[in-house]
Amino acid sequence: MYEQPPLDNILFYMLYAAVAVFALIASCYLMFRRGNAFAPDVTSPVRLRRWTAALFAAMALGHLWYLPIAFHTTSEDVKFGYLIGGMFDSMTILPLFIIVLLTMLQDRRRPLWPVLVMVAPSVAGSVWCVISRSDVLFPVLNLYLLLLGIGLIIYMVRALSQYRRWLRDNYADLEHKEVWQSFVVLAVILVFCGIYTSGLGGPVYKYVVQVNAIALICYLLWRVETLSDLSISEPLSYPIEEEILTTEEEAQATEEEETNITENTEEYVIPKTVNENIGLLLQQHCIDTKLYLQHDLTLSQLARAIGTNHTYLSQYFSSQGMTYNAYINNLRINHFVMLYREAVDTQRPFTAQQLALDSGYRSYSTFSLAFKQRMGQNVTTWMRDTAK
Repeated sequence: MYEQPPLDNILFYMLYAAVAVFALIASCYLMFRRGNAFAPDVTSPVRLRRWTAALFAAMALGHLWYLPIAFHTTSEDVKFGYLIGGMFDSMTILPLFIIVLLTMLQDRRRPLWPVLVMVAPSVAGSVWCVISRSDVLFPVLNLYLLLLGIGLIIYMVRALSQYRRWLRDNYADLEHKEVWQSFVVLAVILVFCGIYTSGLGGPVYKYVVQVNAIALICYLLWRVETLSDLSISEPLSYPIEEEILTTEEEAQATEEEETNITENTEEYVIPKTVNENIGLLLQQHCIDTKLYLQHDLTLSQLARAIGTNHTYLSQYFSSQGMTYNAYINNLRINHFVMLYREAVDTQRPFTAQQLALDSGYRSYSTFSLAFKQRMGQNVTTWMRDTAK
């Protein structure tokens, strides 16, 4: 397991150095560049950029603290070099990987101290191995890393499910917001750790680890650059109605909202007077004005536009058995159907892509998915059947 990389293997050391330089460049890019080179129309989360930059910096440094192994002359020294490298990895790369995963989820700001608790046993075991110059604890540490990986998978399944519901309850457009690809990151981490800790494949695994590191850096760069910062709300192009509810209704709504919060639930019950008005307000200030055509319209922005609050509007959609995302998509699909029929009736040339764009969609693939979910068939089939 503790094999010294041959000094005359120029190819391996060129790859080793290239990965270290690539990680360092990626770290500096994320930390110091303002703007987004890969997706200029996307503003990525600053917090995610910084943590990912820290991870890349740790990966670059990791290549430095393993480098002395190449110059050791005895197997005992080589083993000690690996023990030191494993200790530093458990202190830096492992927790940073987990933090990057959690930071991708923007539905709430998750505390990071549990990450330190999770990696503490691995760090403690690695430190003991260095102090004792023994790898007797390695089977236990490997088992712990395996259990940690399984625990992360279980947690991410639950967290991503909640995150997806949060997105559909608050955002009309989901492009540049979904993070199911986090599973790819987690899978790469598990493969990386598995190869690293097992040493399967002899000298070949050293190349696999380096190629795996390049793929991981490329993926994370793409993910960070294309993930929208959901703490930023674009301004409404439609003027916001500051006061639509009367003073009496607003006072009554506030009073009833306060009395409907109980110790056992975080949900609000919509006052009847407010609930009856929301449908009319949506018709007047969203449907009639075609506000739903605005890109990245959020639930909070729509609530402000119709003169109510986020909680009441969210509960209204729940009472109607739909999500906010489904509500906006239904309006946009209806708008697409209207535009299509007008184009056919007037024999005006058109493309489905242009009609989708005119219906509030930035991405045709997003429109196609929403259309199929709503109409039960894809756009091409629907247009062909409608033309008969």
